[in-house]
Amino acid sequence: MSFRTNLCALGAGLLVLTACGEGTWNNPNPTAESDQKVLYSSFALRPKHLDPARAYSSDESTFIDQIYEPPLQYHYLKRPYELEPLTLTEMPKVSYFDGDGNSLPADVMEPAYSVYQLNLKKGIMYQPHAAFAKNADGTPFYDIQSIEESAKFKSLDDFTQTATKELVAQDYIYQIKRLADPKRLAPLRGLLSEYIVGMSEFSQQVKDLRKDLQPNDWLDLDQLDMQGVNLIDDHTFTIKLKGKYPQFKYWLAFHFFAPVPVEADRFYHQPGLPEKNISLDWMPVGTGAYMMSKNNPNSQIILSRNPNYHDEFYPDEGEAGDEEKGLLADAGKRVPFVDQIVFRLEKEAIPIWTKFLQGYYDRSGISSDSFDQAVNVSIEGIGLSDEMIAKGITLNRAVEPSTYYTGFNMLDPVVGGYTEQARKLRQAIAIVWNEEEYITIFRNGRGETSQSPVPPGFFGYKSGEAGINPVVFDWVDGEAKRKSIETAKQLLAEAGYPNGRSDKTGKPLSLNFDTTAGGSTKARLNWMSKQFQKLGIQLNFRITDFNRFKDKMKTGNSQVFGYGWLADYPDPENFLFLLHSEQGQVASGGAGVNASNYKNEKYDRLFEQMRTMENTPERQQVIDEMLNILRHDTPWASAFHSHSYVLNNQWVKNAKPHGISKATLKYLNVDVDLRKQKQSQWNQPIVWPLVMVFLILAALIIPGYLSFKRRQTRKIGG
Repeated sequence: MSFRTNLCALGAGLLVLTACGEGTWNNPNPTAESDQKVLYSSFALRPKHLDPARAYSSDESTFIDQIYEPPLQYHYLKRPYELEPLTLTEMPKVSYFDGDGNSLPADVMEPAYSVYQLNLKKGIMYQPHAAFAKNADGTPFYDIQSIEESAKFKSLDDFTQTATKELVAQDYIYQIKRLADPKRLAPLRGLLSEYIVGMSEFSQQVKDLRKDLQPNDWLDLDQLDMQGVNLIDDHTFTIKLKGKYPQFKYWLAFHFFAPVPVEADRFYHQPGLPEKNISLDWMPVGTGAYMMSKNNPNSQIILSRNPNYHDEFYPDEGEAGDEEKGLLADAGKRVPFVDQIVFRLEKEAIPIWTKFLQGYYDRSGISSDSFDQAVNVSIEGIGLSDEMIAKGITLNRAVEPSTYYTGFNMLDPVVGGYTEQARKLRQAIAIVWNEEEYITIFRNGRGETSQSPVPPGFFGYKSGEAGINPVVFDWVDGEAKRKSIETAKQLLAEAGYPNGRSDKTGKPLSLNFDTTAGGSTKARLNWMSKQFQKLGIQLNFRITDFNRFKDKMKTGNSQVFGYGWLADYPDPENFLFLLHSEQGQVASGGAGVNASNYKNEKYDRLFEQMRTMENTPERQQVIDEMLNILRHDTPWASAFHSHSYVLNNQWVKNAKPHGISKATLKYLNVDVDLRKQKQSQWNQPIVWPLVMVFLILAALIIPGYLSFKRRQTRKIGG
């Protein structure tokens, strides 16, 4: 090909590029998906477990809560949080009985047993799956008898025959038995065994039977009976609890209680399949709005619409302001709205943020690096930056159902104990630990100082002057104001440490703060030291890895530390039990959640009374009394409730943070045409530098080329 031809080709190519102004060259998503209702998201860590009996982390719930359906769910829009039937025809019917089986009235405080009756909707079908494929005689289509026979199956995709089946009550019962199976290592087994009748005995029975089995052998749990679960008919079953446990209804909205059919358990235990990771822990089987069509945690995880999903409709009511925000525009429409959800592996925050701004991710959190670009903080409050407003991006802000705190080990001889001097030492530190400043500096204002363990939005929480901690705050000009340094110093002197020195030995008070390496940035540690220095107290940091930190907490070898709790369910009991003595980490051998090892007999008595009460004014009075005890004893120096910030590109509809439930992706909607338009507008190719380079090269090369051609012509002519 001649020089002239090459040059013309280059010029033609540039003309083509210039004409492609409507294209998006940098789109990481397949062009074929551009007209489809696909929601694009990301994940940073591979899910460790997808088995609903084992998965417990928030990251794992993001996936499997779209696939599995427990009996109950949370209303998507209503706050305070409200439970509603999901696969049930109505909320569970609860009956109470004495030890002889006699029926008791509904308002009984201490029954011997509680029985929950659950009535399933008819016609709910599972996703297509090979486990349900059958021969004409009803036997399983896939019946692998040996490892050699399973050699041809490398992945679940190799099982080409699929079918479905109806959800029945036995599927829920089978999952409860799986929770009791010690092999499953279900995180709730210990708790549930305290309540579900016969669960402990069932666990022991299964443990004994497994002694004669190989690790991957299948044990048909349907052949074993558990006293506390009873099948009434195909669509009705009961669960019998010891005593009264009102919080049990919240567990019925967790994926732990989602159905697992015996067919799926049998299928995944066929010879050779577990060794290839063809398992329920890798490829779930559910009745939910989505099914997992691809699981490649090194690249992407894809959830696709379940073609067999039963009728479910977007809520037609919410809380005040939802209609004005457009959250009821899809009221009464069938869900899910999105056909596919694509999660891509992203280990760094910057690529996620960049792709979000380009329109290639639909939603995004806000990292510290991008906070100033996304958000403006002023005396009027927190709002979106001008750049975000110009892009039509919206911000979802919400108080998370969480409490993160700085605690004292109440078993420690210096900061622990219940003497007046020990209390005043802790109260002095609580006053100078400026949580508001910490939130501003290290969390970009994303949080609010806690006045008690109970977060906003939960029964028992009080706002305003009625809810402040009077040991640490005064109510001044309509807001809580931290007490003065002078007040703290006076308390410290009364505790026996005037100016931070022992009034007996004259030595400076030195305390140890236990933390993990992950939370040990220099700036953060310096800030913490300064809080104690206000009182003349020296703070030493004992930095360890997470496992060593847990061991120290378990044995009570700590003094001051940081901890946190994210709610499992929306009841104050789920936070107030953080200070119940039975949950003490040392007393429970590390199994409890009371990291402070706090023990107050009156608090414990009130806790036991409160935990079984309905949300009445009487329950509020008990909670108020409990909080007064905690504030007086001060087992925590300070605490805060975190705020979640999620950005949505303008084509994402129905986005509202929930806090408790992860089963919310079925409610999201996407305007595909608007997304395509904005992606094209925001990612216009910039080709003028290439054109300039071409023109400069042409200006330099063409004269020389023409001169060369003239010389060649003269030589030939000569």
